[in-house]
Amino acid sequence: MSDIAVVNPEENKKEIAVVKPQQDLTPRQIVERLDAYIIGQKNAKKAVAVALRNRTRRLKLADDIREEVTPKNILMIGPTGVGKTEIARRLAKLCGAPFLKVEATKYTEVGYVGRDVESMVRDLMAVGFNNVKLEMEEQLKESCKGKVEEKLLDLLLPGSGTKENKGGVAIGNIFGFGAKKEEPQSEEDKNKAADEAQRMSDTREKFRQMLRDGKLEDREVEITVNAMPKGSMSIMTGGSMDDIESAMQNIQEMMNGSRKKQRSVTIAEARKILTEQILDSMVDTDKAADIAKERVEQSGIIFIDEIDKIAVHGDGGHGPAVSREGVQRDILPIVEGCHVNTKWGVVDTKHILFIAAGAFSLSKPSDLIPELQGRFPLRVELDSLNKDDFRRILTEPKNALIKQYTALLATEGVTLDFKDEAIDRISSMAEEVNSKSENIGARRLHTIMEKVLDEISFDADAHKGETIAIDAKYVDEKVEKVANNEDLSRYIL
Repeated sequence: MSDIAVVNPEENKKEIAVVKPQQDLTPRQIVERLDAYIIGQKNAKKAVAVALRNRTRRLKLADDIREEVTPKNILMIGPTGVGKTEIARRLAKLCGAPFLKVEATKYTEVGYVGRDVESMVRDLMAVGFNNVKLEMEEQLKESCKGKVEEKLLDLLLPGSGTKENKGGVAIGNIFGFGAKKEEPQSEEDKNKAADEAQRMSDTREKFRQMLRDGKLEDREVEITVNAMPKGSMSIMTGGSMDDIESAMQNIQEMMNGSRKKQRSVTIAEARKILTEQILDSMVDTDKAADIAKERVEQSGIIFIDEIDKIAVHGDGGHGPAVSREGVQRDILPIVEGCHVNTKWGVVDTKHILFIAAGAFSLSKPSDLIPELQGRFPLRVELDSLNKDDFRRILTEPKNALIKQYTALLATEGVTLDFKDEAIDRISSMAEEVNSKSENIGARRLHTIMEKVLDEISFDADAHKGETIAIDAKYVDEKVEKVANNEDLSRYIL
């Protein structure tokens, strides 16, 4: 994978910095990183860790064999709420790769109304381009601060900057129009002009210091912005409409690019607007597109969720089943490797890693068309969660639910003290309700926790400064009546 060389066209193509988005992690290190956020599912973690490591290994191969090594796509099988999506999302963050999550059910086969499957590659390319552009802008932020400051001073003190209309006489002479001769200035006029220039310069420096000290942040100024933001035509959606949308956007930008409007904003807001405008002009978009294309082709990850919903099970010869099988046929060439046209160039999908996932409760992987089954050689079954898993999910991960709720209520001055017995009771309740009704995995914990803390969250302002102990008795008082009533729990829990 190429390093990113951020280029500023205004500084004679001077190289500013190099970014290496992909970390060189071993499979064991990858699993350790995933363990910080996802409980259990060791087999799935090992499978994705090896798949990610193989991509790094492939890039170190000789050119003649590198192209022949294709990623081994993964099919995750397991009930909802056990960590399928989270594993894929965290994996992409670890390696800094362009990542896109899509639902298989949103696509239709060619000829039907809806999105065509090629749009997932266009969407992935858009993600990659935006990521690279943001990285370049982040590195250029320091160098654009001076330009932003000068523009802010121009807004605060119009006319105090450099002299304008340079080159006006030359343009007039080119077209044969006689330039207006300036009247000779007297010595007194020259002195007055010099004094005025010095006074404006001193004032500008005083304002510069006040600006740096943050004393002018709330002062309002008039700033010129684009009358119509980019992407305002994005309401035109649909599979085959992607190319039309892109063309319409380009036409719109050409027609409305010169349309401006005045906005009255504070200096703090003006600084953000000017920073965005200047950074946008400094980034070499062609270079960003080239880097993004290489990243997408060599390290992109597409996570296709709910793939079991397009599997044709049973007889499956009538009605929407035909369309579902058609979607599978359309997905097949994308997964096998084909070329897709995007606004940033043609993208080869041969080395994109595809991770598909589904519960397969009403169907099974063998209900997918054989060609598609063959393109997902790695099958991983994720385990259902039990009481011990729920307990660990509540307490161990970096983003554990109890840590989240404790931090939320701490902002109101309320301290929550969760006792071990309360955590055990919530875990047991989640397992019990999942067994009696639909098994929605760890998502059941969100429902129970909201029910337990419902009153505290509502009256938090009245308990400011208090420490509230959450024990098993408290949990039972809030949830037990609902949990024990099977009919009621189906609607509430």
